[in-house]
Amino acid sequence: MGKSLEFLYETAPGRAVLKVLTNRHLSELAGRFCDSPLSKPLIKPFVKNNGIDLMGCESTDFKNFNDCFTRKLRAEERPFDENPDSLVSPCDGLLSIWKIKDDTVLPIKQSHYSVSDLLGSRKEAEEFKDGLCLVFRLCVTHYHRYAYLDDGTKGKNIFIPGKLHTVQPIALRHVPVFTENCREVTYLDTKNFGRVAQVEVGAMLVGKIANHHEEHTFKRGEEKGMFLYGGSTIVVLLKKDAVRLRKDFKDAAVHGTEIPVRMGERIGSRKS
Repeated sequence: MGKSLEFLYETAPGRAVLKVLTNRHLSELAGRFCDSPLSKPLIKPFVKNNGIDLMGCESTDFKNFNDCFTRKLRAEERPFDENPDSLVSPCDGLLSIWKIKDDTVLPIKQSHYSVSDLLGSRKEAEEFKDGLCLVFRLCVTHYHRYAYLDDGTKGKNIFIPGKLHTVQPIALRHVPVFTENCREVTYLDTKNFGRVAQVEVGAMLVGKIANHHEEHTFKRGEEKGMFLYGGSTIVVLLKKDAVRLRKDFKDAAVHGTEIPVRMGERIGSRKS
């Protein structure tokens, strides 16, 4: 995988191929195949090659590849911290945390991007000035369902069309992936952390971002949606002084490193 991505992102012939691979219509075709019974032979090698444990699934009677990829775990496999002061992870993934300086996020060794470009709105971005940007990067081996991080209400989902680059670090170094890829923006008015923006970002060969609700009153831990095949990213924006990070996450943020998290795990607490 590493050599292939180097070819695609760091050579002229590779970049020509990349234009085809990042086309949203190609990912839609791949998604339709993964939804069909013809994709069932892919399941066993996918599970074996990625060391995926299916023991915690509600069911393993998969009708197609995406059935396996979006497998639902039993509730006890992803317990949620129920303390209302706890900020919890909405998903499994590799978490990195960045300060928002004015309208810009400046990741170490990655391309910078503006919050207004990410959200498609300068007015909405202003609310998160000097706040925190939490980036949850999901690899193909991660659980690809995600949940609401608190009680609250939400408006309609806002879909922003675009390309579909991989979310691997090599792509992030060359392309402002989060502002170029297809993504869906949701504003959450939460009970304990105020207004939060959550952005689901599609990636190469992700057939679909499947959010369950439009306008909705939600509960902490309730399933919000899922990604179909491919690596993906969830970006959460928090307002200034909304949370106090757990020490290990705060230390990781200082050094610009990713740290593994699980859905429902406490990553910080509400500032009193």
